[in-house]
Amino acid sequence: MFRRRNKLSTLRKIGEAFYPRGGWGRAISYVVHRLRRLPDPPHRISRGIAAGVFVSFSPLFGLHFIYAALVAFLIRGNILAALLSTFVGNPLTFPFMAVVSLKMGNALLNRDQDVESVGVLAAFSRASGELWRNFKAIFTSDVTQWDNLLQFFDRIFLPYFVGGFFPGIIAGMFAYGLSRPVIDAYQRRRIAKLGEKIKKKTARKIDRAPGT
Repeated sequence: MFRRRNKLSTLRKIGEAFYPRGGWGRAISYVVHRLRRLPDPPHRISRGIAAGVFVSFSPLFGLHFIYAALVAFLIRGNILAALLSTFVGNPLTFPFMAVVSLKMGNALLNRDQDVESVGVLAAFSRASGELWRNFKAIFTSDVTQWDNLLQFFDRIFLPYFVGGFFPGIIAGMFAYGLSRPVIDAYQRRRIAKLGEKIKKKTARKIDRAPGT
């Protein structure tokens, strides 16, 4: 019932990942609109936003929703806000996040390695393919090979994970500080408008009541 009538081609799916239908402006405005209208106190929504932004710096691609929900739960933030805020991590921002996280991770691990966003994305693609081949090998006569995956974990994944922690916290704190007063002001204004509507409806009922 919720499927598309016309299935998207693989090329179209890739294209919409980099440029959503309606443009990034419309996609961002939709996420902001949903965040503002969440039925929760501003501090909980802002904590959820911080959790989603923090998780976006993690190399756990494909698990960001689960990771964001877990972090939001631990810090008592709004889980839906956390899921929506993982939108910060997208094909346009991932290269920047990857480079920053890897450089930070290599510095913390006292390693001297060159970092290029194209190489990082290619490494994740190769690792995903090899992991899938090893999974299929369990049910076939193929031999599993883990050498390249172990090298990927040591050279890419580990420094990315370690290094993404600190910029993720900084970005999450910034997102919290920026979003809380905005959401608070929006909710106050919305409550005031609802109060005005209720007053007007009550006044109309009184005027229409018999004997007034």
